[in-house]
Amino acid sequence: MFTFSSLQGALSESAASQSILELDGGIKVLVDVGWDESFDTAKLKELEKQVPTLSLILLTHATTNHIAAFAHCCKHFPLFTRIPVYATSPVIALGRTLLQDLYASTPLAATTIPPSSLDEISFSYAPQQSSSNILLQAPTPEEIATYFSLIHPLKYSQPHQPLGSPFSPPLNGLTITAYNSGRTLGGTIWHIQHGLESIVYAVDWNQGRENVYAGAAWLGGAGGGGGEIIEQLRKPTALVCSSRGGEKSSIAGGRAKRDEQLLNKVKSGVARGGTILIPVDSSARVLELAYLMDHAWRADAATGDGQLKSAKLYLAGRNIHSTMRYARSMLEWMDDSIIREFEAVVDGSRRVNGTADGSKIGKEAGPFDFRFLKLLDRKGQVDKIMENSAEESTSVGKVILASDTTLEWGFSKDVLRRIAQDSRNMVILTEYPTLASEVHPSLSRSLWTLWKDRQELTNGNSNGAATKHELQLMDAKRQPLEGNDLSTYQQWLTQQRQLQTTLQSGGASTLEAAGDVGDEASESDSDSEDSDNEQQGRALNAATTMGQTSRKKAALTDEDLGINILLKKKGVYDFDIRNKKGRDRMFPHPVRRKRGEDYGELIRPEDFLRAEEREDGDAQDPNQARRDDGQEQLGKKRKWDDATASNKGQGSAPSKRPHLARNVSDEFEMAVSDGPIEDELDGIPDDVDETAMGPSKLVFAKETIAINLEVEFIDLSGIHDKRSLHMLIPLIQPRKLVLIGGSESETMTLASDCEKLLAEGSVSIYTPRVGVSIDASVDTNAWVVKLAPALVKQLKWQNVRGLSIATVTGRLLAMHKQLAAAANADEDSANKRLKTEDSKEQTPQKAIEEAPVEPTLDVLPTNMASATRSVAQPLHVGDLRLADLRKAMQQSGHTAEFRGEGTLLIDGSVVVRKTTAGRIDVESIGLPTDGGLINQQGGTFYSVKRTIYESLAVVAGA
Repeated sequence: MFTFSSLQGALSESAASQSILELDGGIKVLVDVGWDESFDTAKLKELEKQVPTLSLILLTHATTNHIAAFAHCCKHFPLFTRIPVYATSPVIALGRTLLQDLYASTPLAATTIPPSSLDEISFSYAPQQSSSNILLQAPTPEEIATYFSLIHPLKYSQPHQPLGSPFSPPLNGLTITAYNSGRTLGGTIWHIQHGLESIVYAVDWNQGRENVYAGAAWLGGAGGGGGEIIEQLRKPTALVCSSRGGEKSSIAGGRAKRDEQLLNKVKSGVARGGTILIPVDSSARVLELAYLMDHAWRADAATGDGQLKSAKLYLAGRNIHSTMRYARSMLEWMDDSIIREFEAVVDGSRRVNGTADGSKIGKEAGPFDFRFLKLLDRKGQVDKIMENSAEESTSVGKVILASDTTLEWGFSKDVLRRIAQDSRNMVILTEYPTLASEVHPSLSRSLWTLWKDRQELTNGNSNGAATKHELQLMDAKRQPLEGNDLSTYQQWLTQQRQLQTTLQSGGASTLEAAGDVGDEASESDSDSEDSDNEQQGRALNAATTMGQTSRKKAALTDEDLGINILLKKKGVYDFDIRNKKGRDRMFPHPVRRKRGEDYGELIRPEDFLRAEEREDGDAQDPNQARRDDGQEQLGKKRKWDDATASNKGQGSAPSKRPHLARNVSDEFEMAVSDGPIEDELDGIPDDVDETAMGPSKLVFAKETIAINLEVEFIDLSGIHDKRSLHMLIPLIQPRKLVLIGGSESETMTLASDCEKLLAEGSVSIYTPRVGVSIDASVDTNAWVVKLAPALVKQLKWQNVRGLSIATVTGRLLAMHKQLAAAANADEDSANKRLKTEDSKEQTPQKAIEEAPVEPTLDVLPTNMASATRSVAQPLHVGDLRLADLRKAMQQSGHTAEFRGEGTLLIDGSVVVRKTTAGRIDVESIGLPTDGGLINQQGGTFYSVKRTIYESLAVVAGA
């Protein structure tokens, strides 16, 4: 069984991607946790409902459309961190820097508390009207790093059997495999195998090679160049494919023509002394554009009289240093041309360092060791370069690559505000802007609409840039909470803490377990008493964990306080037992049962520590201290110096997995400087961290600016186009095709095209809407065939990885069940031949005709057996793993070691390779005796072949 449901992105202008794949046995797989620039929590409501039923999560790309809501879910969905997550290493590293950049750039990502959650508190405790834009606590950079450290890294083309979540049904041999999707670093096409279901999930892939990224692995990846889809991705039972770009025609000339168009636009803007803004993302496509621009400046500088030598090139992003540092450490995930360029630089530096002439030691720059591109990670640096351009008497062209592509957050919005009114300046949009909201389109969408209108009015003439247009900017800012808003927020925060404590049994913050509170009445068989006791115990635990928090601040009712109302409320001298049931009517105060054993009462040593010992213990266990501080200080006042320290570790739900408390501070610390930067920019102080402001609310400042600059659009998104979709989908040959991730027109157009390209009626095509489930299960036809006893005796079984395999060659007969049962009974034993007179009678012809038919395989006649045996070919069954071969050869006394991806070297003379299609290639240097301990048996080469054949089952027709 396979059921597909899209939570976001299907038949929609929004590019956010969230999908749920439900397999047989109730296994649910969530693919991507995307979000759009609106950061609307209403779009995550359905995902929040599905969290307790998820088995695992897969991530495809390190972009906001595929990963932006990951930290929000980890922070605010209690069980989300207990679900295993799988992604490639680049997606993990670059996704971390993306979300750290996102939350540091805009308070919108933190989201606001829903007004419905504040209505009751505001009515009960705040007679004045309170604000509805109170911000939730945003994940800190340390928390984001912790969330991403929990993701399991995978490599391409390596099948993996994942672990399920604690509340997941058994996965029953579920296997996931990641393949390169192109377009982004570490981008993934997922192959999911479960029983008879073979599902390929491919969204936002790119078949063509680019400067940095290799093409998708449909035809074998980089260097494949074949005309057939690789075996693992061919003929899946279901293909889930994005339809974005289904109406886009490919550019004549390909990548080279596209890059040339961009550089021509840049040169034209630089020639007139303008500032050119190129909005980019901060983790994925930025690598392609940064590499392209810096190498264009290098090529221009080599000529000596180029147009770009006087222009300055900048790349602005709050976490851009970390992004580039990770990119330099993951060159093996890029295109082969990048690897060759890096190797050439390394070989060149070795030769230069070996010369005696010290003047030649001029180290050449690697692929991402930028010569001309200067990295900016502070708003003060961006303001400085913009002020310098205004003060300069002779205008110098500037090219600024800034995040984000939507222009709704990041440095790109600040640069646009400064350059919008000068007609010499230019904005080059490199991706088609999506439409997250009809009411409030993004700035990039408004500029794209302006570009499209100008193209239609001017028919391609450049003077259309003189048309004036106004654009409304809306800046989201933080403002500290005061007065009634602060009181409402504290009450809401305490209620959330109480809710988390009472509903999550077994949480780390619970001070008394439910089993420690009770008396004889709690062991009653009455269902009503048990439910009342459980409810009262939870309320008492909540009151205990509240500590010294006052009743007003906690916003607890009398029922929540329980017996503690005698202590918490003034003027109350008796506990009201009216309408109470069970033990509450007789003795409502639960007595803590003392736990003991043969050696005495059990105690907790931490309860008897002195103050100085407690401080030493906290210093020795920082992870426990972070958990305790997060529970004790939540909703209380803190010192400014402790604001950052107290935020560490919050938001991660308790889990039984031992590796969740991994220390990631050293691994993911941000670099101070990664590239050449001007001295005047280096001394600019860091930006003020607004997240340390404490409780705050969201306020908007509107500003209208005139757009006099030139707007251009060149598609560098790297998403598949119409030609790629029409070429590859028929080659993949899916049985079911599910189209998502595109607008309604793109999806319907691609669906109609696929109906014509594929054999009519052979493939079912689905175009589901958001929230609609479809059944895309494989159509299987299974028959039960009975083996005749004579045929079973002739089978020769072989064992491969715990499975018994045999080949069967027989004749299919249609036997009636009654006759078959009688025949089997006659062959079993002589005692069964004794029958009554009724059983000796022949079965009436009518009864034989009405008896059900049972297909049976019987032994072939003698005249047919010889002909069939000559036609049957031997078949090797099994999947050889190089790791198992390496272990077997080492146990046989050979030396075996891996050399590169998928290559095993044995005794220094025999190489074993495994191709993507599963083929095993064995090569030898051809020595008569090529080493090893078994020279007398043919040497290493024949020993390797013998070991390979022994690990496979060779079956043939009998």
